[in-house]
Amino acid sequence: MNDNTNQVAQLPKVYDPTDVESKWYKFWLDKDYFHPEADKSKPKYCITIPPPNVTGSLHIGHALCYSIQDVLVRWKRMQGFNTLCLPGTDHAGIGTQNKVEQALAKEGLTRHDLGREKFLERVWAWKKEYGGQILHQFKTMGFSFDWERERFTMDERYIDAVLESFIRLFNKGYIYRGARVINWCPRCHTAISDIEVEYVEQHSHLWHLRYPLEDGSGYMVVATTRPETMLGDTAVAVNPNDERYRNMLGKNVKLPLTDRVIPIVADDHVDIEFGTGAVKVTPAHDPNDFEIGMRHNLAQIVVIGPDGCMTQEAGTNYEGLDRYKARQKVVEDMDKLGLLDHIDDYSHSVGTCERCHTTIEPLLSEQWFCKMKELAGPAIDVVKQGQVKFHPDRYEKIFIEWMENVRDWCISRQLWWGHRIPVWKCADCGEYTAPQTAKSKVEACRKCGSSNVTQDTDVLDTWFSSALWPFATLGWPENTPELDCFYPTDVLVTSREIIYLWVARMIFSSLEYLGKIPFEDVYIYATVLNEEGKRMSKSLGTGVDPLQLIDKFGADALRFALIQQTGMNQDIRFSDKRVEDTRNFGNKIWNASRFVIMNLEGYTPSAIDKSALSLEDKWILTRLNRLIETVNSSLATYNMDVAARAIYEFLWSEYCDWYIELAKLRLRGSDEDKAQAQSVLYHVLETTLRLMHPIMPFITEEIWQALPHEGESIMLAPYPEADSSLFDDDAESRMNAVMDAVRAIRNLRAELGVGPGKPISLTVVARGDMRGLIEAGQGALAFLAKVESLRFVESISEEDKSKYISAHLPDLDIFVEAAGLIDVEKELARIDSELKSIEKELVRSQGKLSNESFISKAPEAIIEKEKRIVAELTEKKQKLDERKKSLAR
Repeated sequence: MNDNTNQVAQLPKVYDPTDVESKWYKFWLDKDYFHPEADKSKPKYCITIPPPNVTGSLHIGHALCYSIQDVLVRWKRMQGFNTLCLPGTDHAGIGTQNKVEQALAKEGLTRHDLGREKFLERVWAWKKEYGGQILHQFKTMGFSFDWERERFTMDERYIDAVLESFIRLFNKGYIYRGARVINWCPRCHTAISDIEVEYVEQHSHLWHLRYPLEDGSGYMVVATTRPETMLGDTAVAVNPNDERYRNMLGKNVKLPLTDRVIPIVADDHVDIEFGTGAVKVTPAHDPNDFEIGMRHNLAQIVVIGPDGCMTQEAGTNYEGLDRYKARQKVVEDMDKLGLLDHIDDYSHSVGTCERCHTTIEPLLSEQWFCKMKELAGPAIDVVKQGQVKFHPDRYEKIFIEWMENVRDWCISRQLWWGHRIPVWKCADCGEYTAPQTAKSKVEACRKCGSSNVTQDTDVLDTWFSSALWPFATLGWPENTPELDCFYPTDVLVTSREIIYLWVARMIFSSLEYLGKIPFEDVYIYATVLNEEGKRMSKSLGTGVDPLQLIDKFGADALRFALIQQTGMNQDIRFSDKRVEDTRNFGNKIWNASRFVIMNLEGYTPSAIDKSALSLEDKWILTRLNRLIETVNSSLATYNMDVAARAIYEFLWSEYCDWYIELAKLRLRGSDEDKAQAQSVLYHVLETTLRLMHPIMPFITEEIWQALPHEGESIMLAPYPEADSSLFDDDAESRMNAVMDAVRAIRNLRAELGVGPGKPISLTVVARGDMRGLIEAGQGALAFLAKVESLRFVESISEEDKSKYISAHLPDLDIFVEAAGLIDVEKELARIDSELKSIEKELVRSQGKLSNESFISKAPEAIIEKEKRIVAELTEKKQKLDERKKSLAR
């Protein structure tokens, strides 16, 4: 594995990724290639990977997200950048706590049976045994992360960073205690963030309830999906522009099932088109109602408690009932009173806890909040100014709109696992005090001096600690060499679901604490769907297990299959068939490389002799350098799919299918011809391996090591740069003409049913420069299209044309005489039989597409498939009809 400048090693006949991939990953680790020093003398490139949850295991989204990052990192490393890709995991507060609580439940225990300290010991033990498995799985993907700098959002230095950030915000007055409607999980007994809410479509009802007017003049009808919350109503709201209710404003209604009278208020939030246009307002149990309540100074009455049961405020008839039993009783009681107007069937999205799938209860709760207006402004500015750029750029507008309307952030969670809020409450005066530093504790109240202080039991939202990730992982709040060298980082690769919850918070946190942007680019990667366009989900049976795909096809195949599809359209339809296809691409590269290596005997790498280049040499070198331009520009603009497809097309369709085939003739020719062919074969293969290495690191390393090379590893070899002196537009044009001629002749052979080994004779009409080009390329035509003889004529009469099957290209007409090559009568009979079969299939498919029932009920993918079948059959029928006419002549 040292320099191998002249020696050639033979490759095994079959490529086995299993042994190759583990061998080279160990080699890279042993050589410490992934670990850069904080050296500012070189240009830097840094990514701090989005930390997967410590509870996680590798899924297809991870495989795509981190493959993109590794492609970028390997590309920049080969370009000579001092490259750091820093890995780590997130403590995932609620997710990890749930895992441990589930384990305790099997023992018949709860966390309360253990107490906080003992429970946390169990969590740490669980984390040590099971946590971080995903990082080990990342190694099977070949990710070149700096494992020596691996971080965890609950490691000691990271905890210090989190506490420091909280203390700074608290002391500035940005953090406060207040009551707001938050997402509450009655099962997990905690507030949860929006990202932890999973919306599911539920079939339910829309209940229309009558609220009698206080003056006895009638009633208002309000529509609701949650009748049980009416017990906490403090108003009815209508839109001020709704003419139906203009005379109602200022009046009151009697709230049924209670002894309260509530006002009718006007608010722009009310949707005139929803239900009756009048809505009940429950400020304690709906975030929008809470805002309406704040605008109209309405009371906040909590009628559902943290356990999901009705409170004392709900009244004696309902207190203690489960919320769903209370719903049933409220509806029954309203019906008895004649106040149930009617019920509609109704489907709507309902928020559930992503961990336990319990329906979320919007709940008025006293929590810790962070003021957002002051923090959001600078973050909006750096995006508007282009200091932070989104790719695709459409996400910039989404980011700005959300940040301009952002609400204060609920940062507290009623959990035990996480960063405990560093605030102590005074039992004597109620004042809250934060410590001076992350390492200290509060001994006395800052207001009254009492020592009777107790630390808050809540922990911080996981996103609060994740917001510090790009700089805390590099050592902040200390001014470490890593922070000085590698910050700001260069790109964040993440999903669109967490633009608000994570991306925004990293941007404003970095600006607040360091006065710098955290990264220059935000690349939003595609969502991976299955072939039918459904979300990948193991529980729904629509998932693809990347570990199984790696076992079956290899990591390189999975990486390339994902990168080849990820583009700016933001959706990928994925299946294991795509990985199988890229495995076959890897085999194609392997076999081509074996051929080249077997034919490098006696070859010593040297600069290409440009004066001795043949037409095909000039063409392939032009195509190679155009490819290098395309790949570099595509990687620079995050058009990964363009880069991957360009490499695929070049290697498969140009290098393997054309250049190698043409080189076979010259490898058997004179010493000069052979040496020149060897030189170009080697140069193109070696260059393309380096070009492809960031996407398929394992197979490229294995082949590169077998070639003559300089250096220890391909991952440290220089990344190719285009050589404009090798661009030859004329050679490209002339070679394309030769290739078109070969394709045309092959198509004629196929039409005539002539076997690949049987030579044919051609009659050719060539105009202008085409004759000289075809004459010069006779050897290629003979070898690639099995042309036995070539006759040039000025023209062919209309009468004689009936004897031939022909193909027509610009300045070139090719004629093959069918007589003697095939049995015309037999071929006509075969064509008739095939036409009957095609017409039968066409009638079937066209019948489906003209059937309204099929069109209205069939999935879109099935309809599109049927349309493709019709188009393909129609084209095939047209070609057979033309061939039949030609043969009949």
